[in-house]
Amino acid sequence: MDIERIPDSELDLMHVLWEHEAPVSRMVLEEGMNEIKPLAQTTILTLVSRLVKKGYVKAEKNGRSSEYTPLVSKTEYLAAQSRRFIEKECGSKMSTFASALVQSGLSKDDIEELSELLKSGKL
Repeated sequence: MDIERIPDSELDLMHVLWEHEAPVSRMVLEEGMNEIKPLAQTTILTLVSRLVKKGYVKAEKNGRSSEYTPLVSKTEYLAAQSRRFIEKECGSKMSTFASALVQSGLSKDDIEELSELLKSGKL
C-alpha cells in the first residue's frame, strides 16, 4: 500500500485511533476528536468513511454501533511521509535534511539524543 499524505482533519482522526487500543468505538473517537477540534458527528463519520475508502481504517459493526481499527500504524505513516519529504524537499540528500533539522531550533540536548540514536542503530 502506498501511504499518501492525508489531510490534517483526517490525520487528527488517525491520531485519536493511534492513541487508543483498537478497536475504537464511535463514542471514543468522537470524544477524542472533540478534544482536538470539535466537529459535528456527521463530519467525523465523513472523515472516517474517507479513511476507510483510502484503506487507512477498517470499520466493523458491533451491534448498533461501529468500531474502528487503524490499518496503518503511526510509525508506518511517519516513515512514509519522512521519505517523501526527504525525496521531494531535500533532493534525496540526507545532508540537506540533517542541516535543516539542526537549524530548525533543536536544542543541544535534542541533537545529542538524535546523534546517540543514530550511533546505536535504534532508528
